[in-house]
Amino acid sequence: MSTDRHTETFQEDPRHRQCSREALMGLGLGIVNLLWWLGWGYGLGSGPVSEYTYVYGFPLWFFMSCIVGALLFTLLAVVMVKFFFADTPLGDLKETPEGEEAQPWA
Repeated sequence: MSTDRHTETFQEDPRHRQCSREALMGLGLGIVNLLWWLGWGYGLGSGPVSEYTYVYGFPLWFFMSCIVGALLFTLLAVVMVKFFFADTPLGDLKETPEGEEAQPWA
């Protein structure tokens, strides 16, 4: 009796690579967003209030970190989803002939 019976029939899900790529892209965008927010918020926001520059009534640090950052990273998330993410069904893989790669949408 073979101890490798489960590894002999194992077939890696082709959606795994796309899923991992999308997760890393989302994590990267979140980290860049945090760095943007910290850079503007703590970089410019730590000075004396008398030296603040105002944009539309908001201090520049708040305007850039919270308003521009939210708009920018929302736009970047939309672009990322539109151009880099795949619309992949979550159902079971379809059976394929030997030697062909299984496609979940086939």
